[in-house]
Amino acid sequence: MYTDTPSKTKVFVAITAEHDTNGIIKPTILHWEDGRKWDIDKVYDVRQAASLKAGGQGLRYTCRIAGKQVFLFCDDGKWFIEGK
Repeated sequence: MYTDTPSKTKVFVAITAEHDTNGIIKPTILHWEDGRKWDIDKVYDVRQAASLKAGGQGLRYTCRIAGKQVFLFCDDGKWFIEGK
């Protein structure tokens, strides 16, 4: 059955980030709702992109967090990852 609704949801998270004098934002720590925190080990790529799974568009950060590749999105100043 076809549906226009994405199959996954947005999971909004808090982010600690570094901001440089050129306006570049580098996320450094992901803060989960329950208080857990994960260091963002590496940012591989940053580009304008849509979340095809959860909907929304903005900057997509391809990151390594706890050894896994994660797409982290910033959409109008709100940060989210794709949830189930």
